[in-house]
Amino acid sequence: MGHRNDALRAARLRVGWRTMDQAAKGLSAHGRQLLDDRHFDVSPRTWRRWEGERPGWPPAETAVVLHDVFGQWPEDLGFTTPDGWIRPETHQEGAVNRRQFVSATAAALLAGPTAPQHVDPALVDYFQQQLEGHYRADMYLGPHDLIGTVSAQYQLIDKLIRSAKGEVRRGLLRAGAAYAALVGWLYQDAGDLGAAAFWRGVTQEIAVRSRDPHLIGYSLVNQAQVRTDLGDGCGVIDLCEAVLDESDGLFPKVRIMAMQQQAHGASLTGDRTAVDRLIDAAGGLLSRVDDDLPWGNACRRTPGYLEVQRATCYGRLGLGREAGSLWAQVLDGVPATARRDRGVYLARQATAAAAARDPDHAVEIARQAVEIAVETRSARMCRELATLERVMRPWHDAPVGRDLAEVLAPVNEGG
Repeated sequence: MGHRNDALRAARLRVGWRTMDQAAKGLSAHGRQLLDDRHFDVSPRTWRRWEGERPGWPPAETAVVLHDVFGQWPEDLGFTTPDGWIRPETHQEGAVNRRQFVSATAAALLAGPTAPQHVDPALVDYFQQQLEGHYRADMYLGPHDLIGTVSAQYQLIDKLIRSAKGEVRRGLLRAGAAYAALVGWLYQDAGDLGAAAFWRGVTQEIAVRSRDPHLIGYSLVNQAQVRTDLGDGCGVIDLCEAVLDESDGLFPKVRIMAMQQQAHGASLTGDRTAVDRLIDAAGGLLSRVDDDLPWGNACRRTPGYLEVQRATCYGRLGLGREAGSLWAQVLDGVPATARRDRGVYLARQATAAAAARDPDHAVEIARQAVEIAVETRSARMCRELATLERVMRPWHDAPVGRDLAEVLAPVNEGG
Protein backbone atom coordinates (compact mmCIF):
# COMPACT_ATOMS: atom_id res chain seq x y z
CA MET A 1 0.00 0.00 0.00
CA GLY A 2 3.03 2.32 0.05
CA HIS A 3 4.07 4.69 2.82
CA ARG A 4 1.41 5.48 5.41
CA ASN A 5 1.24 8.20 8.02
CA ASP A 6 2.06 5.97 10.99
CA ALA A 7 2.58 8.90 13.38
CA LEU A 8 -1.07 9.99 13.13
CA ARG A 9 -2.31 6.39 13.29
CA ALA A 10 -0.29 5.77 16.46
CA ALA A 11 -1.60 9.02 17.99
CA ARG A 12 -5.26 8.13 17.39
CA LEU A 13 -4.78 4.61 18.75
CA ARG A 14 -3.22 6.10 21.90
CA VAL A 15 -6.39 8.09 22.61
CA GLY A 16 -8.59 5.05 21.92
CA TRP A 17 -9.88 5.79 18.39
CA ARG A 18 -9.65 2.28 16.88
CA THR A 19 -10.89 3.19 13.38
CA MET A 20 -10.41 6.17 11.08
CA ASP A 21 -14.17 6.79 11.01
CA GLN A 22 -14.22 6.89 14.81
CA ALA A 23 -11.24 9.31 14.77
CA ALA A 24 -12.96 11.67 12.30
CA LYS A 25 -16.13 11.67 14.38
CA GLY A 26 -14.20 12.16 17.65
CA LEU A 27 -12.06 15.01 16.31
CA SER A 28 -15.12 16.78 14.86
CA ALA A 29 -16.95 16.60 18.21
CA HIS A 30 -13.86 17.81 20.10
CA GLY A 31 -13.35 20.70 17.65
CA ARG A 32 -16.96 21.87 17.86
CA GLN A 33 -16.65 22.18 21.63
CA LEU A 34 -13.12 23.59 21.66
CA LEU A 35 -13.70 26.27 19.02
CA ASP A 36 -17.34 26.89 19.94
CA ASP A 37 -18.12 26.30 16.25
CA ARG A 38 -20.99 23.92 15.57
CA HIS A 39 -19.97 23.67 11.89
CA PHE A 40 -16.47 22.32 12.55
CA ASP A 41 -16.20 18.97 10.80
CA VAL A 42 -13.53 16.52 9.65
CA SER A 43 -14.91 13.83 7.32
CA PRO A 44 -13.80 10.17 7.42
CA ARG A 45 -12.54 10.67 3.85
CA THR A 46 -10.27 13.52 5.01
CA TRP A 47 -8.92 11.42 7.87
CA ARG A 48 -8.17 8.52 5.47
CA ARG A 49 -6.17 10.93 3.30
CA TRP A 50 -4.28 12.14 6.40
CA GLU A 51 -3.22 8.56 7.19
CA GLY A 52 -2.27 7.89 3.55
CA GLU A 53 0.81 8.68 1.49
CA ARG A 54 -0.04 12.37 0.89
CA PRO A 55 -1.49 13.72 4.14
CA GLY A 56 -1.19 17.37 3.03
CA TRP A 57 -1.55 20.08 5.69
CA PRO A 58 -4.62 20.79 7.87
CA PRO A 59 -6.21 24.29 8.17
CA ALA A 60 -5.03 26.43 11.11
CA GLU A 61 -8.17 25.74 13.19
CA THR A 62 -7.79 21.99 12.67
CA ALA A 63 -4.11 22.17 13.65
CA VAL A 64 -5.18 23.68 16.98
CA VAL A 65 -7.78 20.94 17.53
CA LEU A 66 -5.28 18.18 16.66
CA HIS A 67 -2.82 19.69 19.13
CA ASP A 68 -5.45 19.83 21.86
CA VAL A 69 -6.30 16.14 21.39
CA PHE A 70 -2.83 14.69 20.86
CA GLY A 71 -0.50 17.24 22.45
CA GLN A 72 1.44 17.43 19.16
CA TRP A 73 1.46 19.88 16.25
CA PRO A 74 0.81 18.61 12.70
CA GLU A 75 4.51 18.48 11.78
CA ASP A 76 4.98 15.91 14.58
CA LEU A 77 1.94 13.93 13.40
CA GLY A 78 3.34 13.13 9.94
CA PHE A 79 1.76 15.99 7.98
CA THR A 80 3.71 17.73 5.21
CA THR A 81 4.96 21.00 6.73
CA PRO A 82 4.51 23.98 4.37
CA ASP A 83 7.09 26.78 4.06
CA GLY A 84 6.48 29.59 6.52
CA TRP A 85 4.46 27.57 9.07
CA ILE A 86 4.85 29.10 12.54
CA ARG A 87 3.13 27.04 15.21
CA PRO A 88 0.90 29.05 17.56
CA GLU A 89 2.58 29.88 20.84
CA THR A 90 1.63 27.41 23.56
CA HIS A 91 1.27 27.57 27.28
CA GLN A 92 4.13 25.91 29.05
CA GLU A 93 1.83 23.10 30.12
CA GLY A 94 0.68 22.61 26.52
CA ALA A 95 -2.75 24.21 26.59
CA VAL A 96 -3.44 26.72 23.81
CA ASN A 97 -5.28 29.98 24.16
CA ARG A 98 -7.36 28.58 21.36
CA ARG A 99 -10.34 30.74 20.60
CA GLN A 100 -8.27 33.91 20.60
CA PHE A 101 -5.79 32.51 18.08
CA VAL A 102 -8.42 30.88 15.92
CA SER A 103 -10.79 33.85 15.79
CA ALA A 104 -8.43 36.78 16.24
CA THR A 105 -10.77 39.09 14.34
CA ALA A 106 -14.11 38.17 15.93
CA ALA A 107 -14.19 40.80 18.69
CA ALA A 108 -13.80 43.63 16.15
CA LEU A 109 -16.51 42.38 13.78
CA LEU A 110 -19.65 42.65 15.90
CA ALA A 111 -22.60 42.49 13.51
CA GLY A 112 -25.23 45.15 14.05
CA PRO A 113 -27.51 46.90 14.52
CA THR A 114 -27.58 46.38 18.27
CA ALA A 115 -30.42 47.31 20.61
CA PRO A 116 -30.10 50.95 21.78
CA GLN A 117 -29.09 51.39 25.41
CA HIS A 118 -28.34 54.22 27.82
CA VAL A 119 -24.58 54.94 28.03
CA ASP A 120 -23.51 56.66 31.23
CA PRO A 121 -20.66 59.20 30.81
CA ALA A 122 -18.86 57.53 33.77
CA LEU A 123 -18.15 54.53 31.51
CA VAL A 124 -15.52 56.54 29.61
CA ASP A 125 -13.49 56.99 32.83
CA TYR A 126 -14.07 53.35 33.75
CA PHE A 127 -12.54 52.05 30.51
CA GLN A 128 -9.63 54.51 30.70
CA GLN A 129 -8.78 53.45 34.26
CA GLN A 130 -8.99 49.75 33.33
CA LEU A 131 -6.49 50.39 30.54
CA GLU A 132 -3.71 51.32 32.96
CA GLY A 133 -4.29 48.05 34.83
CA HIS A 134 -4.06 46.08 31.56
CA TYR A 135 -0.73 47.74 30.71
CA ARG A 136 0.64 46.73 34.10
CA ALA A 137 -0.71 43.18 33.79
CA ASP A 138 0.95 42.86 30.37
CA MET A 139 4.34 43.57 31.99
CA TYR A 140 3.77 40.75 34.50
CA LEU A 141 1.91 38.17 32.43
CA GLY A 142 2.86 38.49 28.78
CA PRO A 143 0.24 38.33 26.01
CA HIS A 144 -1.63 35.03 26.22
CA ASP A 145 -3.59 35.51 29.41
CA LEU A 146 -4.75 39.01 28.45
CA ILE A 147 -5.81 38.74 24.80
CA GLY A 148 -9.28 37.38 25.61
CA THR A 149 -9.96 39.92 28.38
CA VAL A 150 -8.89 43.01 26.41
CA SER A 151 -10.63 41.82 23.19
CA ALA A 152 -13.89 41.31 25.10
CA GLN A 153 -13.67 44.82 26.57
CA TYR A 154 -13.02 46.27 23.12
CA GLN A 155 -16.14 44.47 21.86
CA LEU A 156 -18.20 45.99 24.68
CA ILE A 157 -16.84 49.49 23.88
CA ASP A 158 -17.72 48.97 20.18
CA LYS A 159 -21.28 48.01 21.18
CA LEU A 160 -21.65 51.06 23.48
CA ILE A 161 -20.32 53.43 20.78
CA ARG A 162 -23.33 52.48 18.65
CA SER A 163 -25.75 53.87 21.26
CA ALA A 164 -23.68 56.76 22.69
CA LYS A 165 -24.05 60.38 21.61
CA GLY A 166 -21.92 63.53 21.53
CA GLU A 167 -18.92 63.78 23.83
CA VAL A 168 -19.58 60.39 25.45
CA ARG A 169 -19.38 58.79 22.01
CA ARG A 170 -16.15 60.64 21.23
CA GLY A 171 -14.70 59.56 24.57
CA LEU A 172 -15.61 55.92 23.90
CA LEU A 173 -14.09 56.10 20.40
CA ARG A 174 -10.84 57.37 21.94
CA ALA A 175 -10.90 54.57 24.54
CA GLY A 176 -11.73 52.03 21.82
CA ALA A 177 -8.70 53.08 19.76
CA ALA A 178 -6.43 52.59 22.79
CA TYR A 179 -7.93 49.14 23.51
CA ALA A 180 -7.59 48.05 19.86
CA ALA A 181 -3.94 49.20 19.94
CA LEU A 182 -3.32 47.07 23.03
CA VAL A 183 -4.96 43.99 21.45
CA GLY A 184 -2.74 44.55 18.38
CA TRP A 185 0.34 44.76 20.60
CA LEU A 186 -0.61 41.57 22.49
CA TYR A 187 -0.96 39.64 19.22
CA GLN A 188 2.34 41.08 18.02
CA ASP A 189 4.06 40.01 21.24
CA ALA A 190 2.48 36.55 20.84
CA GLY A 191 4.02 36.26 17.37
CA ASP A 192 0.79 36.44 15.33
CA LEU A 193 1.65 39.27 12.92
CA GLY A 194 -1.46 38.70 10.78
CA ALA A 195 -3.76 39.31 13.75
CA ALA A 196 -1.53 42.19 14.92
CA ALA A 197 -1.80 43.91 11.52
CA PHE A 198 -5.59 43.45 11.54
CA TRP A 199 -5.92 45.06 14.98
CA ARG A 200 -3.55 47.89 14.03
CA GLY A 201 -5.97 48.57 11.16
CA VAL A 202 -8.90 48.60 13.58
CA THR A 203 -6.96 51.05 15.79
CA GLN A 204 -6.49 53.39 12.86
CA GLU A 205 -10.16 53.21 11.83
CA ILE A 206 -11.41 54.02 15.36
CA ALA A 207 -8.78 56.78 15.77
CA VAL A 208 -9.93 58.44 12.53
CA ARG A 209 -13.57 58.16 13.65
CA SER A 210 -12.64 59.85 16.95
CA ARG A 211 -11.17 62.82 14.99
CA ASP A 212 -8.35 62.91 17.57
CA PRO A 213 -5.12 63.86 15.74
CA HIS A 214 -2.93 62.50 18.56
CA LEU A 215 -4.61 59.09 18.37
CA ILE A 216 -4.39 59.07 14.57
CA GLY A 217 -0.63 59.67 14.86
CA TYR A 218 -0.39 56.95 17.52
CA SER A 219 -2.28 54.51 15.27
CA LEU A 220 0.19 55.10 12.42
CA VAL A 221 3.14 54.46 14.75
CA ASN A 222 1.37 51.22 15.73
CA GLN A 223 1.23 50.25 12.05
CA ALA A 224 4.93 51.07 11.78
CA GLN A 225 5.71 48.67 14.66
CA VAL A 226 4.28 45.77 12.64
CA ARG A 227 6.31 46.91 9.61
CA THR A 228 9.42 46.84 11.85
CA ASP A 229 8.73 43.23 12.80
CA LEU A 230 8.25 42.45 9.10
CA GLY A 231 11.71 43.91 8.40
CA ASP A 232 10.29 46.60 6.07
CA GLY A 233 12.45 49.63 6.89
CA CYS A 234 11.09 51.83 4.09
CA GLY A 235 7.51 51.11 5.18
CA VAL A 236 8.37 52.10 8.76
CA ILE A 237 9.91 55.38 7.57
CA ASP A 238 6.90 56.18 5.32
CA LEU A 239 4.43 55.80 8.20
CA CYS A 240 6.52 57.73 10.73
CA GLU A 241 7.18 60.58 8.29
CA ALA A 242 3.40 60.80 7.72
CA VAL A 243 3.00 61.38 11.48
CA LEU A 244 5.86 63.86 11.74
CA ASP A 245 4.66 65.85 8.69
CA GLU A 246 1.60 66.77 10.80
CA SER A 247 3.48 67.01 14.08
CA ASP A 248 3.30 70.72 14.91
CA GLY A 249 0.15 70.36 17.02
CA LEU A 250 0.83 66.86 18.32
CA PHE A 251 1.61 65.96 21.92
CA PRO A 252 5.36 65.52 22.48
CA LYS A 253 4.92 61.85 23.36
CA VAL A 254 3.37 61.07 19.94
CA ARG A 255 6.29 62.82 18.23
CA ILE A 256 8.76 60.87 20.41
CA MET A 257 7.05 57.61 19.47
CA ALA A 258 7.20 58.45 15.76
CA MET A 259 10.87 59.50 15.93
CA GLN A 260 12.05 56.42 17.82
CA GLN A 261 10.06 54.13 15.51
CA GLN A 262 11.51 55.88 12.46
CA ALA A 263 14.95 55.18 13.97
CA HIS A 264 14.06 51.47 13.85
CA GLY A 265 13.21 51.91 10.18
CA ALA A 266 16.56 53.63 9.63
CA SER A 267 18.38 50.74 11.34
CA LEU A 268 16.66 48.32 8.95
CA THR A 269 17.98 50.35 6.00
CA GLY A 270 21.51 50.52 7.48
CA ASP A 271 21.50 54.26 8.26
CA ARG A 272 23.28 54.73 11.59
CA THR A 273 23.48 58.52 11.23
CA ALA A 274 19.69 58.77 10.99
CA VAL A 275 19.27 56.43 13.99
CA ASP A 276 21.33 58.71 16.24
CA ARG A 277 19.81 61.91 14.86
CA LEU A 278 16.22 60.71 15.43
CA ILE A 279 16.83 59.31 18.92
CA ASP A 280 18.71 62.42 20.00
CA ALA A 281 15.86 64.60 18.71
CA ALA A 282 13.32 62.46 20.60
CA GLY A 283 15.47 62.83 23.74
CA GLY A 284 15.13 66.60 23.48
CA LEU A 285 11.34 66.26 23.80
CA LEU A 286 11.19 63.89 26.79
CA SER A 287 11.05 66.65 29.42
CA ARG A 288 8.02 68.15 27.64
CA VAL A 289 5.78 65.05 27.97
CA ASP A 290 3.01 66.27 30.30
CA ASP A 291 -0.34 64.95 29.00
CA ASP A 292 -2.58 62.76 31.17
CA LEU A 293 -3.76 60.36 28.46
CA PRO A 294 -3.73 56.69 29.49
CA TRP A 295 -2.20 55.35 26.24
CA GLY A 296 1.28 55.55 24.72
CA ASN A 297 3.14 56.08 27.97
CA ALA A 298 6.07 53.70 27.44
CA CYS A 299 8.42 56.70 27.20
CA ARG A 300 7.45 57.59 30.80
CA ARG A 301 7.03 54.09 32.16
CA THR A 302 10.10 52.34 30.68
CA PRO A 303 13.43 53.22 32.34
CA GLY A 304 16.00 54.29 29.75
CA TYR A 305 13.30 54.14 27.04
CA LEU A 306 15.27 55.87 24.29
CA GLU A 307 18.53 54.08 25.06
CA VAL A 308 16.61 50.79 24.76
CA GLN A 309 15.63 51.86 21.23
CA ARG A 310 19.18 52.97 20.39
CA ALA A 311 20.66 49.70 21.67
CA THR A 312 18.10 47.69 19.66
CA CYS A 313 18.93 49.68 16.51
CA TYR A 314 22.67 49.25 17.08
CA GLY A 315 22.12 45.51 17.42
CA ARG A 316 20.34 45.43 14.05
CA LEU A 317 23.20 47.41 12.52
CA GLY A 318 25.68 44.77 13.78
CA LEU A 319 27.39 47.19 16.20
CA GLY A 320 27.99 44.52 18.87
CA ARG A 321 30.28 46.42 21.25
CA GLU A 322 28.26 49.65 21.21
CA ALA A 323 24.98 47.75 21.67
CA GLY A 324 26.45 45.59 24.45
CA SER A 325 27.61 48.51 26.57
CA LEU A 326 24.23 50.26 26.15
CA TRP A 327 22.37 47.08 27.19
CA ALA A 328 24.51 46.78 30.30
CA GLN A 329 23.47 50.34 31.31
CA VAL A 330 19.80 49.80 30.43
CA LEU A 331 19.48 46.52 32.35
CA ASP A 332 20.75 48.17 35.53
CA GLY A 333 17.61 50.33 35.54
CA VAL A 334 14.97 47.69 34.69
CA PRO A 335 12.78 46.90 37.72
CA ALA A 336 12.24 43.26 38.70
CA THR A 337 8.53 43.66 37.92
CA ALA A 338 9.16 44.22 34.19
CA ARG A 339 9.97 40.54 33.60
CA ARG A 340 9.05 40.34 29.92
CA ASP A 341 10.96 43.52 28.97
CA ARG A 342 13.97 42.32 30.93
CA GLY A 343 13.93 39.01 29.03
CA VAL A 344 13.79 40.73 25.64
CA TYR A 345 16.66 43.06 26.60
CA LEU A 346 18.78 40.16 27.90
CA ALA A 347 18.27 38.24 24.64
CA ARG A 348 19.36 41.31 22.66
CA GLN A 349 22.34 41.83 24.95
CA ALA A 350 23.37 38.21 24.40
CA THR A 351 23.21 38.72 20.61
CA ALA A 352 25.31 41.87 20.94
CA ALA A 353 27.92 39.89 22.91
CA ALA A 354 28.00 37.24 20.18
CA ALA A 355 28.36 39.95 17.50
CA ALA A 356 31.28 41.37 19.52
CA ARG A 357 32.85 37.86 19.37
CA ASP A 358 32.37 37.07 23.06
CA PRO A 359 30.37 33.81 22.82
CA ASP A 360 30.91 32.72 26.45
CA HIS A 361 29.36 35.94 27.73
CA ALA A 362 26.50 35.51 25.22
CA VAL A 363 25.64 32.05 26.61
CA GLU A 364 25.82 33.30 30.19
CA ILE A 365 23.31 36.09 29.42
CA ALA A 366 21.09 33.78 27.34
CA ARG A 367 20.67 31.50 30.37
CA GLN A 368 18.79 34.29 32.22
CA ALA A 369 16.71 35.22 29.15
CA VAL A 370 15.55 31.63 28.57
CA GLU A 371 14.19 31.36 32.09
CA ILE A 372 11.96 34.39 31.44
CA ALA A 373 11.02 33.24 27.91
CA VAL A 374 9.71 29.91 29.22
CA GLU A 375 7.73 31.71 31.93
CA THR A 376 6.12 34.47 29.79
CA ARG A 377 5.83 32.62 26.44
CA SER A 378 6.61 35.88 24.64
CA ALA A 379 7.14 35.17 20.93
CA ARG A 380 9.20 38.35 20.63
CA MET A 381 11.64 36.97 23.17
CA CYS A 382 11.78 33.63 21.35
CA ARG A 383 12.44 35.48 18.10
CA GLU A 384 15.30 37.39 19.75
CA LEU A 385 16.75 34.07 20.97
CA ALA A 386 16.46 32.66 17.42
CA THR A 387 18.49 35.68 16.23
CA LEU A 388 21.10 34.88 18.89
CA GLU A 389 21.25 31.30 17.59
CA ARG A 390 21.98 32.61 14.06
CA VAL A 391 24.70 34.99 15.24
CA MET A 392 26.28 32.15 17.26
CA ARG A 393 26.55 29.82 14.23
CA PRO A 394 30.36 30.28 13.85
CA TRP A 395 30.69 28.45 17.21
CA HIS A 396 28.11 25.78 16.35
CA ASP A 397 30.55 22.84 16.69
CA ALA A 398 32.60 24.29 19.56
CA PRO A 399 31.84 23.45 23.22
CA VAL A 400 30.30 26.93 23.70
CA GLY A 401 27.92 26.24 20.79
CA ARG A 402 26.81 22.99 22.41
CA ASP A 403 26.33 24.90 25.68
CA LEU A 404 24.05 27.36 23.88
CA ALA A 405 21.99 24.52 22.35
CA GLU A 406 21.51 23.08 25.83
CA VAL A 407 20.54 26.49 27.26
CA LEU A 408 17.99 27.12 24.45
CA ALA A 409 16.50 23.61 24.58
CA PRO A 410 13.54 24.52 26.87
CA VAL A 411 12.49 27.29 24.45
CA ASN A 412 13.02 25.26 21.27
CA GLU A 413 11.19 22.24 22.66
CA GLY A 414 8.37 24.22 24.31
CA GLY A 415 7.61 26.57 21.37
